[in-house]
Amino acid sequence: MPRPAEERVLEVAAETAGRRVLGVTLGRAAALVGLAQRRPDATVACWVRDQFRASLIAGTPGNLSVVCAADPPADAIDLALVPTTMHGEAELTRETLQAAADRLELGGVLIAATDNPRDSWLRQQMDALFKGVRLHRFADAVVYSATKAEPLRKLRDFSCEFVYRDGARLLKAVTRPGVFSHRHIDPGARQLLAAATIEPGARVLDIGCGAGTVAMALAARESSATVHAVDSDARAIECTLRGAELSGLTNLTAELNAFGDYVGAGDYDLVVTNPPYYADNQIAARMIDAAGESLRAGGQMLVVTKTPAWYEEYLATRRWRGVEITPSKRYSIVTATRV
Repeated sequence: MPRPAEERVLEVAAETAGRRVLGVTLGRAAALVGLAQRRPDATVACWVRDQFRASLIAGTPGNLSVVCAADPPADAIDLALVPTTMHGEAELTRETLQAAADRLELGGVLIAATDNPRDSWLRQQMDALFKGVRLHRFADAVVYSATKAEPLRKLRDFSCEFVYRDGARLLKAVTRPGVFSHRHIDPGARQLLAAATIEPGARVLDIGCGAGTVAMALAARESSATVHAVDSDARAIECTLRGAELSGLTNLTAELNAFGDYVGAGDYDLVVTNPPYYADNQIAARMIDAAGESLRAGGQMLVVTKTPAWYEEYLATRRWRGVEITPSKRYSIVTATRV
C-alpha cells in the first residue's frame, strides 16, 4: 500500500501537466510508478540514495528509471514529486525541496506532501521557495503545489566540513544531510576507535562507514595498512572519499554495496562496524554476516553497540569464537574472532 503522502501526491499530480518528472519515495515509489503508467510518453526518474531501497523498487514501467546516487539527476524537469514524513530529517527535506525546485524549468510545478494533517512546517519551506503556494488538504495528509515563476535567488549549501582529532592527527570530515552523524563525529565511533588497534600492513574493512570518520582515522594511524569503507548510501560513499582526499589519505578506498559481497571478501584482517538499532536488528544481522564472509580465518571483528546482549546471542549461533563484551562509557564493544 502507498504511504499516505505518496498516495495524495499522486492524486494532485494526476491533475498537473508534466512530461519530465523527478521524484523521491518513502517506500517503493508507488506514486512515481502510478504516474509513469498513466503517462507512457513521460520520462520519470526516481531518486534514491540507498542501494538496498533502490533494489526493492521492482516491476517499474519502461519510462521510469531508478537513480541511486548522492544527488538527484541534474536534468531539467517540469514536474517534481516530493512526499515527506513528519518523522523525517528536516535538513534533508529542505535540501531535497531545494534541489527539486532548482531543476524545475520556469513554469514547472513542484508537489510536496506530508503525512501530518496539521502541518505548518512544510508549508513554511515551500513558501521560502515559491510564491503562491497552493494547499490541497486531505484527512491523512497535506499536499502543497507551486509553480516556478522565477529562478531561485540563492542555493544553500547543506554540506558540512569539520575537523576531528584521532591521537596526534587532525582529520577533516565531510558530511551531508541523510548521512549518519551529520555535522559531528558519532560518540559510538569514538568508542570504536578507542578500542581498535591496527597492525602494519593490515587489511581493514569498515562496514556501514557513514561519513567515513572511523575508516579515515584507522587509515591515518598506519600508512602501510589498506582500509576499505562500504555503505549502502551513495552519499555516504561520496562523503568518505571527499574526506579522505581532504585529509590526504591515499590508503583508503570506498564502495557502494548494500549486499555484503564486498571487494576483497575473505582476505580482511579486521572488520569494524557501528550497526544501526532499528529494523529489529535485521540490518545488524546482515552486517555481522557480511563481516563473517569478509574476514580471513582468525580475523577479528569489532562492533560498537548499546545492545550487547543481542550480539552475544546472535554470534553464538554463527562461526565466531572468543566473543568478548567490554563496557565503553555508554556503549559496549563486542569483539569476536572469525573461525
